[in-house]
Amino acid sequence: MHGAYQNTEKEKVMEIAESLKLDMEVESNTSLRKPRILLAASGSVVAIKFANLCHCFIEWAEVKAVATKASMHFIDKAALPKDVTLYTDEEEWSSWNKLGDDVLHIELRRWADIMVIAPLSANTLGKIAGGLCDNLLTCIVRAWDYSKPLFVAPAMNTLMWNNPFTERHLMLIDDLGINLIPPVTKRLACGDYGNGAMAEPSLIFSTVRLFLESRGQSSNGSQ
Repeated sequence: MHGAYQNTEKEKVMEIAESLKLDMEVESNTSLRKPRILLAASGSVVAIKFANLCHCFIEWAEVKAVATKASMHFIDKAALPKDVTLYTDEEEWSSWNKLGDDVLHIELRRWADIMVIAPLSANTLGKIAGGLCDNLLTCIVRAWDYSKPLFVAPAMNTLMWNNPFTERHLMLIDDLGINLIPPVTKRLACGDYGNGAMAEPSLIFSTVRLFLESRGQSSNGSQ
């Protein structure tokens, strides 16, 4: 009887050890995989650089892309990396037929480690600051888990950037924990010269990568 008890306890210990081993394997696989980056574009002329932005990230990360209807006037879909799936408002409910089916903005939010909105138009900035969610992009932001990073790179005319509403909206999204990649001063698409141009895709990429790698090093150092 005593021997049977010992065998049972031994089996339990082995089961626990096997379970811990599996947990460690899952954790290891997760830490070794590429970051999952959700890139999003809203309606600004500089969305012509969105394919370039995707190419900057694709060697380092898994990338999925989201584009508003207005941004599609400027995005060259053929120039996107072949491994990047582009989601638009048309896909938001196209696969949903009944209760229990996947909801795209929720699935994309779950999938992503980081979201980057570049360009962020004045209109979409105002929507996010006001909590509006009338398209795929803003629905993802409204459902976002703010324990995960969200970056925005605004792009707009200088007078729009200097408008008092912009400052108020930036303060509101800062309260949410959204990270700002500031615009730069240059000749704008409209011909004006001033601040409001989106940061270059290479700078957006390096900012996000440095943030994630610095956070990873900090986390490892605290263990």
